[in-house]
Amino acid sequence: MKLWRNILVMTAAMLFLASCSSNDNDQEKPFTVCPEELVKFFACEMNSKTRGTAIDTLFTEDDIEWFNVSTREIRFKKQDEQLFKMLMKNYHKEGLEFRLGENVLFEVSRFVSDIDSRIFYDLVLHYSTIGEDEDNPHYYLHDCYPAQFINDERTQANIKKNALQWETFTKYLESKGKLRK
Repeated sequence: MKLWRNILVMTAAMLFLASCSSNDNDQEKPFTVCPEELVKFFACEMNSKTRGTAIDTLFTEDDIEWFNVSTREIRFKKQDEQLFKMLMKNYHKEGLEFRLGENVLFEVSRFVSDIDSRIFYDLVLHYSTIGEDEDNPHYYLHDCYPAQFINDERTQANIKKNALQWETFTKYLESKGKLRK
């Protein structure tokens, strides 16, 4: 009697498992599109009333020629007046959001220029005309502004806070062939 009960339980278990297995006719199609191809990097204005919602796109990954990890210079394909004017509109606003698809990658506190007298202990997009070629402006993503505040404890705390996002940002640009070291 015990043997028949064990055989019956084993048969029921095998039938149950067989019904749960996938049917060859219903096999999943292989995933053919890389999910990163669907995600785009872009920078937009930030606003406390609409935080997390893209307002105006200032530039996208398509506008970036390259980003240098060592100097933090971001070179745009067209370093022209139009880009500068769009960024200048943001000069007195809350900041910029660097986004990867729907997600905020990190916040850039302000767009600043060489003549800015304010102090920032967090990321800034710095526009500079000082240097060898004053007619060819440079853009930098700096951890603070001015640079003399790099060792301030607030700046160092923000650097640590943004470390993972920086890694994601640089890996993404590297995957697109836009990273210089």
